[in-house]
Amino acid sequence: MKTGRLEAFSDGVLAIVITIMVLEMKAPEDTTFKGLLSVAPVFISYLLSFIYLGIYWNNHHHLLQVTQKVNGSILWANLHLLFWLSLIPFTTSWIGEHGNYNEALPVAIYGFVLLMSAIAYFILERVLIKYHDDNYPLSKLCRKGTKDYISMIIYLLSVPISFVNTWISIVCYIAVALMWLMPERKLEELMEELEK
Repeated sequence: MKTGRLEAFSDGVLAIVITIMVLEMKAPEDTTFKGLLSVAPVFISYLLSFIYLGIYWNNHHHLLQVTQKVNGSILWANLHLLFWLSLIPFTTSWIGEHGNYNEALPVAIYGFVLLMSAIAYFILERVLIKYHDDNYPLSKLCRKGTKDYISMIIYLLSVPISFVNTWISIVCYIAVALMWLMPERKLEELMEELEK
């Protein structure tokens, strides 16, 4: 099977997830700066989640650009990833509603969803590599998977840490987002080579 429908479906789901997330943000009733500041916690949680979804969309796009074919296992692995990403609006809203970010359970669940999203993406990469031959560009890049493992370890530690100090967990989530903000340069170089 070709990758077109998989990519189009994934793009559609992520667009809906972002739309749901922004619709969760309610305008303040007060038209002053104080009213605007009252919704700042919701906006900040939205901003972090939007960045995460943007990172996943960007990396997913690059992933499928070097993919020649898909099978049923890849479709299910992709759905698994989309399932976890679709929970981000719920956790974003839950954290934002508790504006001081001191509630441990919402911060922990947010981290758990990020952990499961990272695991699902890792699984998708591995299923893609398994289905393609040794010349598949992704197999050359994912041998080490250092950023993948570091991210998952940080998430894994951040979830229980949130019950001790939510701010440490939040800083960890921001750190992982910063680590992934730029797409893998080697993958972009490989894509450029394929286009020649």
